[in-house]
Amino acid sequence: MAGEGGALHIGGRDALTGERLDRWIVDGRFVTDSVPNATSVVDDGWLLPGLVDAHNHVGIAPGLGVTIEQARAFAYADVAAGTTLIREVGSPLDTHRLDDDPRCPQFIRSGKHIARPKRYLRGYGVDLADPDELATEVARQASAGDGWVKIVGDWIDRDAGDLAPLWTRTQLDTAVAAAHDAGARITAHVFGYDALPDLIGAGFDCIEHGTGLTGDLIDEMVRRDTALVPTMIQVENFPGIADGADRFPRYQANMLGLYARAGEVLAAAREAGVRIFAGTDAGGFVEHGRIVDEVDALVALGMPAGAALDAASAGARRWLGAGVFDDGDRADVLVLDADPREDLSTLRRPREIICAGIPVV
Repeated sequence: MAGEGGALHIGGRDALTGERLDRWIVDGRFVTDSVPNATSVVDDGWLLPGLVDAHNHVGIAPGLGVTIEQARAFAYADVAAGTTLIREVGSPLDTHRLDDDPRCPQFIRSGKHIARPKRYLRGYGVDLADPDELATEVARQASAGDGWVKIVGDWIDRDAGDLAPLWTRTQLDTAVAAAHDAGARITAHVFGYDALPDLIGAGFDCIEHGTGLTGDLIDEMVRRDTALVPTMIQVENFPGIADGADRFPRYQANMLGLYARAGEVLAAAREAGVRIFAGTDAGGFVEHGRIVDEVDALVALGMPAGAALDAASAGARRWLGAGVFDDGDRADVLVLDADPREDLSTLRRPREIICAGIPVV
């Protein structure tokens, strides 16, 4: 490898198109013109833009109280699996101190979760006592994040004994306006059906999980170009969540029903043309470093391998406003030994993972 500050060269085939691709890396950024005396990392690999985990929480772990060094270790685990860009959709820990670590992924943050008292996991986010203050809090979290805000759209209402919305349509309308006025996009956690019509109708930019979607709502998401991050490997935890909810039989039955229908519902969203991106929901019930499992799960929904790869790499990067292989883009790339469109398992044994211009594997 090149010495510190030295230029690198990578060459091979673009793993999404099959076309020849050559790039040089200087100071952690891609250069499209040849750089003399660059050290060649590879000249015969398959080059895939660094993977994106579009729903990840390096600042969360069971029991809370995550330190910045624990978060760094979680981030390193994600990089070791090929993730070089994370959309951190809610964290009680301010992880901005990781931005100066070139071995960490690039982060695009949403600030803290916005919820209501006793309507989300304790200590994870902001418990908004007055729901009419939602727009004000959205603006506050927009200023703390990197262009995104995250609210909790539904959660168990213990009085109702089931999933229920946290906000009125009027409150959601003002929240969307506040986010967009602040130059941010807004997304929502939502498992069930009841909260979805108002969230989609209010103009949310993305839905997280989305297991309660119906055909008419899917059509409306397509019309509005509302994105979906289904977190398929998190959905696999729904039966376990239900098992621990014996005091709430309606909620328990609802979660099991959502789980049973999830594959069909999310496949319908894909077939209708909803833009879907890969996210693991790492940080709670899901361990870090599982992005390839999520790619496999998207393929299991019927998504072609090339489309699933795009949803976890170049497509997700463009959606998030991050670079791919253009001049000046951050140099994040996986070097693979085989065409991943033909053999997804090659993602699990990369020849090189280059994160911000640094070969880390």
